[in-house]
Amino acid sequence: MNSSSDKERSSLQKAETALVTAGRDTKAQHGFVNPPVVHGSTVLYPTADDLHAHRGEFQYGRHGTPTTKALQEAMMAIEGPHCAGVGLAPSGLSAITTTLLAVLKAGDHLLICDNAYRPTRNFCNGILARYGVETTYFDSLIGAGIADLFRPNTRAVLVEAPGSQSFEMPDIPAIAAVAHRHNALVIDDNTWATPLFHRSLDHGVDISIQAATKYIGGHSDIMFGTISANAKAWPLIAEAIRLLGVCAGPDDVFLALRGLRTLAVRLAQHHQSGLEMARWLAGRPEVIKVLHPALESDPGHAIWKRDFTGASGLFSIVLKPAPQKAVDALLDAVKLFGMGFSWGGFESLVIPFDCGPYRTATKWAPGGPTLRLHIGLENVGDLKADLERGFEAFNAG
Repeated sequence: MNSSSDKERSSLQKAETALVTAGRDTKAQHGFVNPPVVHGSTVLYPTADDLHAHRGEFQYGRHGTPTTKALQEAMMAIEGPHCAGVGLAPSGLSAITTTLLAVLKAGDHLLICDNAYRPTRNFCNGILARYGVETTYFDSLIGAGIADLFRPNTRAVLVEAPGSQSFEMPDIPAIAAVAHRHNALVIDDNTWATPLFHRSLDHGVDISIQAATKYIGGHSDIMFGTISANAKAWPLIAEAIRLLGVCAGPDDVFLALRGLRTLAVRLAQHHQSGLEMARWLAGRPEVIKVLHPALESDPGHAIWKRDFTGASGLFSIVLKPAPQKAVDALLDAVKLFGMGFSWGGFESLVIPFDCGPYRTATKWAPGGPTLRLHIGLENVGDLKADLERGFEAFNAG
C-alpha cells in the first residue's frame, strides 16, 4: 500500500497524472520506470518465527506480488477517495461472479437491471439459482421506483451504466439511495466509462466492476477484471477472493498496468471519434436511431451529463427495417470494422444483436435491425467511408 503521504499526494493529482504516476516506485525498482513482472508462487521466510507469524509483505503468489500491488495502487488512485481496495480477477465475468458470491448467500434476493451483460444473467439464472439466491430483473429506468421491488431479504442491486448493448442510462444515485435505506449493497458494471469518466464509488456505488479486458488493457490482448470497493464492501470482496482462490496471471497484470498508463489519451480519442461517428450516423437515411447517451437527443443524456465526464467509443444503432440478408451484406462489405466480440481495443468492431430473447422486465422493440459499434483509433474519415460501403451493400440487399 502507499504511505499516507503518497495517498494524500495522489488524491490531489488530476486523473491523467495519477494514471501515469500511481503504483510506481522507481527507487525500489532500481531506477527502472516500470515495476518488474514477478512470476512466483513460493515466498521464502528468513526465520521460523517469521514463518509461524506469516510475517512479510508478500506471503504467497496467489495473494499478491509487487506487480499486482502496483496495479492495485494505480487503480485505487483513479477510483477516488472512496476506494478501500481493488481486487484483480482473470476476466471481467470472473470479477462479476466473484462479487456476487462475496455479497450473497442462500436465501438472499438480488435485483439486477434488465439490460445487464448477458453472461451476468446466465450466472444468476444458473449458479446462483442452484445455490438458493433469487434474482429479480428491473427496468433500468426505474430510478427511485425500485423501492417497490425490495424485500426483507434483498441484499444487493446490480446496475450497468449505460446498459449493455441498448445503452439505457440508469439514475445510479437515486437507486443507491433507496438500496442503502434497505441495507443493500450497490454493484455497478462500470466497464463502458471506466473510473476516468465515471467514478462509481463517488455516486453511491459500493462495488465497481470492470472488464479490464476492454479499455484498461486497450489492445485486445488480455482477459482481465477488476473489483473496486468502498470500506463497507471491501472486507467481503477480499475474503471471497482469498477463499475462492481468484488471481490473475503476472503477464496479464503487467499488460493491464501498461494499458492503464495510456488510458486517458486513448479514451479521449475514443470519446471524440465515437461522438463524431454517432452524429454522422444519426444523419444517415439507413439509420432510424442512434443509442448513445452522450448525444443530446438520447433519453439518458441528462443523467450522463450530470454523472459522467466523458463517453467511450461503444454505442449502438437501429437500422431501418430490412431483411437479414441486407444486414449481412453490410457486415460482409465493411473492412475496417471487424466482426468480433469484446471491445475497448484500438480497432473498430461491429456485431448484430437482439436483446428480445432474454429481456424479462422490459420489451425490446427497437423498430429495426440493431448493430453495436465500437469506434477504435482509426481515422474517422476512413471509418465513414468503410460504413458507406456497407450501407451501399445494405441498400442493395
